[in-house]
Amino acid sequence: MENKIPAFTPCDIVLPKCDDFSRWAVIACDQHTSDTAYWEEVEKTVGGAPSAYNMILPEAYLGSEKEALHKAKIPCQMKAVYENGSVVYSNSFVLVERTLPGGAVRYGLMGAVDLENYDFTGEKSVIRPTEGTVADRLPPRVAVRRTAKFEMPHVMLFIDDSGRLFELARSVSRGSKVLYDFELMLGGGHVKGTLIDGEALEKVSALISAIESEHTKRGEMCYGVGDGNHSLAAAKSLWEEKKAAGAPLDDPARYALVELVSIDDDAIVFEPIFRLVTGVDTAHFMRKIQSDLFVACQNCSYKTVDLICGGAALSAKLPVPDGQLTVGVLQDFIDSYIEEFGGECDYIHDEETLVSLASKEGSVGILFDGMAKSELFPYVSAFGPLPRKTFSMGSAATKRYYLEMRKIK
Repeated sequence: MENKIPAFTPCDIVLPKCDDFSRWAVIACDQHTSDTAYWEEVEKTVGGAPSAYNMILPEAYLGSEKEALHKAKIPCQMKAVYENGSVVYSNSFVLVERTLPGGAVRYGLMGAVDLENYDFTGEKSVIRPTEGTVADRLPPRVAVRRTAKFEMPHVMLFIDDSGRLFELARSVSRGSKVLYDFELMLGGGHVKGTLIDGEALEKVSALISAIESEHTKRGEMCYGVGDGNHSLAAAKSLWEEKKAAGAPLDDPARYALVELVSIDDDAIVFEPIFRLVTGVDTAHFMRKIQSDLFVACQNCSYKTVDLICGGAALSAKLPVPDGQLTVGVLQDFIDSYIEEFGGECDYIHDEETLVSLASKEGSVGILFDGMAKSELFPYVSAFGPLPRKTFSMGSAATKRYYLEMRKIK
């Protein structure tokens, strides 16, 4: 793939005309997927106000009576916002200052990525996925994007910049126009957005181009998709479809609106996602994992892993080949075991929950240390996307809320 600089650019950013942004912004649709009560509370909070809630389909509604009812609202809400309910900030970035529920502040930059610089199939590109793409999950997302008037991203893109970009962005945006400043609904914390245009935009854009050029010359990835891998893959798929049909190179589908965050931001915390294996002969599983994995090897580092079964726990040192990850070694074993002997694998974020679930018959929980942030870019550059469900960027309340938009039709 030929990389085109810049890959991350200013764009026309759209905000709704509304009196209460706290009722407009809602959390990403793939959060609280088993908690319809959360989304019912969102609906009560929104009331009759303009809201992104009426422009997205919460995954908690899939397969329920609510799905069709909610889908019916989306075209009308989009049409109303598209025709007379929005303000466009042309050729701009927006500096996002998100105060998380715990008090940490995460900085982001809203802009567009050129999808010509992104490939989710493993191509060496400036923008790379950090997890494998499940092809079956793309067609429904592509179908929604194909007919949408706006895109509203929950995609978060990491940049490997040693913290330089946001130090500059914060400096040059002082005194600039504040576009929004409000409390997010249902415990999401606070968010403030500041317009970056004019001379400030030129300085930020120049640094972005310089960072991209540094990585390109070294043959390295510059951006990694942190959240929203499949949403960005859907945008890429639609662009390739339109390009093959003769779309011009300046078609809006060539770009996707994302929030850029620095991998070096102290507010970005990687948390491990533990494994729970169910429906197995636990004694056999425990013998097999110990005989297959917990053996000496050369060129390995040893990582502590806790195997939990019933009320007992076994702590052991797992040899992990240099350059690989604990979670990858474990997932490979789990996949091969289930293929041969049956069972299921679940992904658990909370240690206390894992211990509780592992006490049930036929269940084994596996606790281990997660990957360090510093391992992400080197690993993806060397080996490609991470094993699925390698890390979490925090609890649901810390995820991106739908807020800014971009016209794609």
